[in-house]
Amino acid sequence: MQAEASAVAASPATPSKAAAAAFVVLSQLGGAAFLYFLLKADGGWQVVGLLAVLGLGFTLLEKFPQVAEFARASLASLPLLAMVVAAVVVVAFPFAVGSNTYMLHLLIVAQLYAVLALALNFQLGSANIPNFATGASYGIGAYVSALLAINFGLSFWLTLPLAALAATLFGFVIGIPSMRTRDTYLALVTIAFGVVVQQLLNNFDFTGGPNGLVGIPAPSLFGHSFADPLVIFGHKLPSQANFYYLSAALVVVAIVTAHRLHGSRIGLAWNALRADEIAARAQGINVAWFKVLAFAVDAFLAAFAGTIYAFYVSYISPDNFTFLVSVTIMTMVIVGGMDNIFGVIVGAFLLTILPEKLRAFSDYRLLFFGVVIIGFLMIRPQGLFPQRMRSYGGRS
Repeated sequence: MQAEASAVAASPATPSKAAAAAFVVLSQLGGAAFLYFLLKADGGWQVVGLLAVLGLGFTLLEKFPQVAEFARASLASLPLLAMVVAAVVVVAFPFAVGSNTYMLHLLIVAQLYAVLALALNFQLGSANIPNFATGASYGIGAYVSALLAINFGLSFWLTLPLAALAATLFGFVIGIPSMRTRDTYLALVTIAFGVVVQQLLNNFDFTGGPNGLVGIPAPSLFGHSFADPLVIFGHKLPSQANFYYLSAALVVVAIVTAHRLHGSRIGLAWNALRADEIAARAQGINVAWFKVLAFAVDAFLAAFAGTIYAFYVSYISPDNFTFLVSVTIMTMVIVGGMDNIFGVIVGAFLLTILPEKLRAFSDYRLLFFGVVIIGFLMIRPQGLFPQRMRSYGGRS
């Protein structure tokens, strides 16, 4: 009885509705403000100061885990409010940015990388499958959609599912033979696949070779071209705002997909593979099928991101889809927190924006970038937002 009483006392109290609502609103507004100041920072030392504040925040989270538990409980108790505030912040952000097209560009690229990181998280985070070919799937989606638009005149909205289907087929192509390998050898297979795809893009004539593809037409929706400024309630936003909202919609699709898959039998099977593949096989889980499925889902979402990127920049080349892209995406998943949807998104935004903002340090930019990543992993060894144990109902 005494042990039970102490366990109850140690468990965090459920926050009141008022406290939870205040935290949900203030935390999301605070996160948006931090992102705004990070994008707005001009000098390298301003960025260093913001990173110091961020590092201090995560240090406090590490020392006081009850704060993280309070945050989790607050968000879990008011999910609708959290979604509404997040939607308002996302919609209003371009208005705060104004005519700064560079900031909008960074946000678009960060959102696309967030989708790529969420796609890889199905494999690396949920199933512990190392995959260095996400950049190749990203490139396949971009090239297939661009070729369909340039050579056959198909609209963006038609090329989007076709490119995703083509990349998914490639996901099955790499997934099926990879099932005979594990761990390090599986990673080598995916590296080889990524290198082969880049070399093919670089040598085929119909892909434009090293010169790439030029003149990819801008999408249009209900007669509005995405190359034109976006006017909302009489307020004119730069043309990049069109792609900002489009990529934001893709992030929402990726989050919903990740959340649904994580809570499904598929997500449970992936987690079983991560814990112990032999035990999962002994329990009747079709290990090969779920591994291949993870490859296919990764390729499907990556192709969506590649299609939007191709139509956004209107020019692509093999240099946009190198092995380094896959390594960067994997770093985003690890730094953000494997199998944690929110953490992966945070990692993607940070590791997309920081290299640009550290350009003020010129030749030492990559050194500072590496130091920042090592510093975050020293503070939070399991990622900025580590994965949590599954909850199956009742008291957690």
